[in-house]
Amino acid sequence: MALAGKLETDVEIKASAAKFHQMFTHKPHHISNASSNNIQGCELHERDWGTVGTIIYWNYFHDGKPSVAKEIIEAIDAENNSVTFRVIEGDLMEHYKSFVITIQATPKGEGCTVHWTLEYEKHHGDISDPHTLLQFTVDVSKDIDAHLTAQA
Repeated sequence: MALAGKLETDVEIKASAAKFHQMFTHKPHHISNASSNNIQGCELHERDWGTVGTIIYWNYFHDGKPSVAKEIIEAIDAENNSVTFRVIEGDLMEHYKSFVITIQATPKGEGCTVHWTLEYEKHHGDISDPHTLLQFTVDVSKDIDAHLTAQA
């Protein structure tokens, strides 16, 4: 069984790619307002919102239990509405040696397609792939979309 893996999904939303991207780069602390069932909070630990090297601490609800993650923003591509986070501490590190999340929003018609990529390396072969976390990303995307389009 492979220890390294990659899961991907696309979510079609009505909000613009730029607005969705901005939520994850400059306003992640607002995501708990949009998706309160999934994200309970987001705190800035180091640097400034929207910059590479920023460290963010998330409180979220996944698989029926409260969880935490400390992430560093590894890359931001404003032109392509892409941001990459690397998990450096938290509940996911109990099962994974590494965990990287890339979110890219691509304009499509009136809205956009949000492409999520989860790349990970498991500690051992008995750990399942994070399919429930992939569904979590879909749910959060839909919540953010509803929040952003209600504001329009």
